[in-house]
Amino acid sequence: MTGRKVIVTVAPTGGLANKADNPNLPTQPHEIAADVLRCYNAGASIAALHARRQDDEATCDPAVYRETNTLIRARCDIVINNSTGGGVNGDLLTWNESGYHEVSWAQRLRGLDGGADMCTLDAMTCFASVGDREVLLATSPSRGRELAEGMRAKEIKPEWEAFGPTHLAQEIAALIGGGYDSPPYFVNLVFGLDRVFQGALPYSPKNLQLMVDLLPQQSLFTVSAVGEPDTDALVHALLLGGHVRVGLEDNLRDAGGKPTTNLAAVQRIVRIVRELGMEPATAAEAREMLGLERL
Repeated sequence: MTGRKVIVTVAPTGGLANKADNPNLPTQPHEIAADVLRCYNAGASIAALHARRQDDEATCDPAVYRETNTLIRARCDIVINNSTGGGVNGDLLTWNESGYHEVSWAQRLRGLDGGADMCTLDAMTCFASVGDREVLLATSPSRGRELAEGMRAKEIKPEWEAFGPTHLAQEIAALIGGGYDSPPYFVNLVFGLDRVFQGALPYSPKNLQLMVDLLPQQSLFTVSAVGEPDTDALVHALLLGGHVRVGLEDNLRDAGGKPTTNLAAVQRIVRIVRELGMEPATAAEAREMLGLERL
């Protein structure tokens, strides 16, 4: 394990928090691009991006993604991963005729057109509870195939997201089995959102091991951990041969409860990676590991 290259992903913004939650949260293209460059210089090799409107509400507007992606690519060769989940407000929030809020499917599809190297593929269907609002994220099997087909047509590599074991055993297994991706598969195992998303798991050593055991063969996996014990989850992922994701999308505050920054989060996990005898992968190394073309 000594000297193993670790892909560090930074998720700088997300689709839920706003500047009232943490004033360091970057939301506009120039803010996100500047923050991503700082994190790249500190050791991040993937940027997992959400887009925001000028009023900071969520969007999957490809023009916003393209502006952000262009600004980033002018600065560095970090791997760009655009979200097709979006968020639970702004352009993404619609009212379902059955009487509940829903994340707009049409808006989610627009996230494929930002010119990214990768896009998240959330194939699950669940309700998200945010404040006093319940919002349906509806990804039927046919919608999952539509997302996967769109990525394949645009030569975008999926980042498969799994919040619980059924996402791996059903939706992800079916789509990978259907030939919608080629190895190595990159799977983000998400923990700590069990109070927000139905079917999500809290972190525990047993839960992480269960998810790793269900991974498709020839997978690379990374771990996102929201809230405590996020450090335990990330260290455990490293010890299991995985990769790690940090950033304000996942955790707005440091261990002492103070608002943190994306740079501080990346610097901390890079220090841990090195203390464990590993090294953060460069963007070029990450591209090679993921089977992406070099820039």
